[in-house]
Amino acid sequence: MPAKDEMPSTLERSPKKAQSTWAKTHDSAVDQYGEGERAHRTAFAAVKHSFEKVGDHWEPKDEKGPSDKQAEKTGEAARKGGRTAEGVDANATKKHLMDVAKRLDVEGRSRMNKDELVEAIKKANARETRKSRNS
Repeated sequence: MPAKDEMPSTLERSPKKAQSTWAKTHDSAVDQYGEGERAHRTAFAAVKHSFEKVGDHWEPKDEKGPSDKQAEKTGEAARKGGRTAEGVDANATKKHLMDVAKRLDVEGRSRMNKDELVEAIKKANARETRKSRNS
């Protein structure tokens, strides 16, 4: 099935470049691995290299690169899976994460360390995505 028919709603609300990255990578992954979860994971990995999830959509990152410890893995270690930051750019500076948390109105952000900010942004992103899907 073509990627445009399977595109997640968060990407539908995102810039055309994010949509294009996901679609091209997804279609290529389907050709290589077949339809299913692996194709979706591969497509999202490509998006996360250049974009970060902010609320209910994806925005371009200031600098391209892996978004979290899982994305930094290669080869067999990457294929084994693991926890991700779910689109939050966990490798960004604390200042950047504070700015994102402020935009998402995360309470208590000024007292949070970097790991706590990543978790709070993940929760805020999930909340905003749910809200967008229900409206």
